[in-house]
Amino acid sequence: MVTPAVFLDRDGVINELVLNPATGEYEPPHAPEDLVLIPGAVPALCDLQNAGFVLFLISNQPDYAKGKISLERIRAVHERFDLILKANGVQFCEYYYCYHHPEGVIPDYSISCECRKPKPYFLRKAAHDHGIDLATSWMIGDRDTDIECGKAAGTRTILVLDPHSARYHSSSSPDYEAGNVRDAIHILLKLHSK
Repeated sequence: MVTPAVFLDRDGVINELVLNPATGEYEPPHAPEDLVLIPGAVPALCDLQNAGFVLFLISNQPDYAKGKISLERIRAVHERFDLILKANGVQFCEYYYCYHHPEGVIPDYSISCECRKPKPYFLRKAAHDHGIDLATSWMIGDRDTDIECGKAAGTRTILVLDPHSARYHSSSSPDYEAGNVRDAIHILLKLHSK
C-alpha cells in the first residue's frame, strides 16, 4: 500500500515566529508562553489527516547549538506545541528535530550533520521507518532549505511566503507558493482530489 505524507516545517509555518529584541530578528519561540499557532493551521492540518495523509514535522532547531537557549526550553516549547495539536485532534506520526549548527558554540552540537535541512535525511528516515511513498508526498516550509530538502527527497514542495522569513526564500524553485499554511494545504488537497 502506498502511503503519502506531508512533511511540514514548524516555525513560520504552523506557529508564528517571534521577534527577539536582542538580535532584532524573528526566531522560533524560546518559551512555551511565546508559542502562538498561525490562524487556520489546526483545521487545515485536520483536513490533511482526513484526506489520508500522514503528518511529519521536520524542523531545524539550532538555538541551543548557538548558545541562545537550553535544550530544556526547546523541549518545553515542543511539549506545548504537541499538547495544543493533540487537544485539537492533530496527530503527527513523528517529530524530527535537528539541534545542530555548523557555526554553533556548544561543541557537541556545532557540527556539520546529516540531519539538518536541506539534507533529506529525516524524510528518507520517515519513508524507511513508516512505509511512506516520497513520490506522492509533499514538503511545506518557509525557507529555501525546506524546498531543497523536499526536492532532494523526491517530494513535491510548497513554499509558504511568511514575510518574516523573506530573506530565507529567494533562490529555491518550489512547485507551488502560498501565503500561509492554510492556503498551502488548500492547494495540495485540490491537486490531490483530481
